Amino acid sequence: MESAVRNDALQIIKRVLEILETKEEKDTMELKELSNNTIHNASIFQDECSISIAVLIYALSKIIERNPELDYSRVFNFLKEARDSLENDKEEEFDTTIKKLFSEISRLDSKIRLYVQEVINQAQIKKGSKLCEHGLSCAKASQILGISQWELMNYIGKTNLAENAPQIIDAKARLKFARSLFA
Repeated sequence: MESAVRNDALQIIKRVLEILETKEEKDTMELKELSNNTIHNASIFQDECSISIAVLIYALSKIIERNPELDYSRVFNFLKEARDSLENDKEEEFDTTIKKLFSEISRLDSKIRLYVQEVINQAQIKKGSKLCEHGLSCAKASQILGISQWELMNYIGKTNLAENAPQIIDAKARLKFARSLFA
């Protein structure tokens, strides 16, 4: 794992720990916002670590939002473990802990188990659309996240992402501009 990715992941996990340290109503909003910031970094680095963390944070925010009384102490402990692994440059331990976190989210509550896979899948699709917003192609975003392009395009089609895309300048206009720089 690149040091920039590791440092970024470490800062994000530390921030998640700060958010979860004290239960507050704003936790879900802060987690969603952090997940969106993380997906920006994932679009830059295009690494599995950043993507996993973004999806994990978003799924956690949705689960806490649906069950505010949830005891997430085990998740908190796994996050500490992940932080410690990153701080000690133990990438394999970190990967194992992230997998444990996904499993723990699935086991938090019998009701949660019923929809956690759907939450994670929807989180991946939503984060895929964010990657596309940051300039990645649908094919690349779906490949990074391990989702189908059809699911991603279906979601993007329901958003106004395409309408908010910057106007495309034709090749002649770009060439004319480039030549003007050197004239």
